[in-house]
Amino acid sequence: MDTTVTTGSDENVWGGGNQPLNASYGKMMMWFFIVSDALTFSGFLVAYGFSRFKFIETWPIADEVFTHVPFFHGNYPMYYVAFMTFILIMSSVTMVLAVDAGHKMKQNKVIFYMFLTIIGGAIFVGSQAWEWATFIKGDFGALETKGGRILQFVNAETGERAALADFSKTLPEDRTKHQSYNGIWYQGEGYQTSYSLNEVIEGFKANPNILIRTELISEEGEKTLLSRKESLAKLKDATMVVEGANLIRNEYGSRLFADFFFFITGFHGFHVFSGVVINVIIFFNVILGTYERRGHYEMVEKVGLYWHFVDLVWVFVFTFFYLV
Repeated sequence: MDTTVTTGSDENVWGGGNQPLNASYGKMMMWFFIVSDALTFSGFLVAYGFSRFKFIETWPIADEVFTHVPFFHGNYPMYYVAFMTFILIMSSVTMVLAVDAGHKMKQNKVIFYMFLTIIGGAIFVGSQAWEWATFIKGDFGALETKGGRILQFVNAETGERAALADFSKTLPEDRTKHQSYNGIWYQGEGYQTSYSLNEVIEGFKANPNILIRTELISEEGEKTLLSRKESLAKLKDATMVVEGANLIRNEYGSRLFADFFFFITGFHGFHVFSGVVINVIIFFNVILGTYERRGHYEMVEKVGLYWHFVDLVWVFVFTFFYLV
């Protein structure tokens, strides 16, 4: 009968003994969590891709949606999103440096690089919150038709989007806005748009330079612009004014886009926020010398694995939502 002999060199190839590949129990569990979470994000992004492919002709154009930069007025497509991405990637770099400093038992450097990582994560979370607020508020407004389609407005002279405030009339209607100071919010009146449907229609008729464009994307990759006559005819299908985006309506186009945007970016934002909180806890433990007394900085390495995963997921989210 053959006998299998295990040599010392074979043991060194595997290494670790009760810690396969020299990975501790905690590190292996982090890897299991990352793999399972990656499958979750993959399912979300696959669903997003399927929905976008199915409604490709009405899907919002990212360059026309994400055009805002804090403290600056104008059209800056993708600038701020690119800045957010850069900040998050750089925070991953500082986390690598923190882990490397931990391997060398350099406490001060670990503190410095983890502090930079926390600042980068906080900037990203704050930027994402600001982006959500801007997306929800909107800045142009649109009309929704009986079939749930979105009608946007364009200035025929400049070719740029026209906001409802640019042409809508103010009519002597009995409309009360949703305002907290007069207690109407308590009565459950609900949100009232800045202009009523009649005010938008009358203002449109009084401004011949305003045209309607539908959410249907042409072969040139642009929204379909209607003539003045077609615009007036299309206006008859309008049923309500839409401002900004939420889980029910979306002034930018397909409501599914807003649903996926809130859900996927919100889920990722929760991961980043959680990572910042964990990093803060580990940061203070480093300051208190907890890991110096243990003789290793494995906790920094484990939270670093999580942080790199969060960064990698954002690369895919950024690609799917903003670039493709």
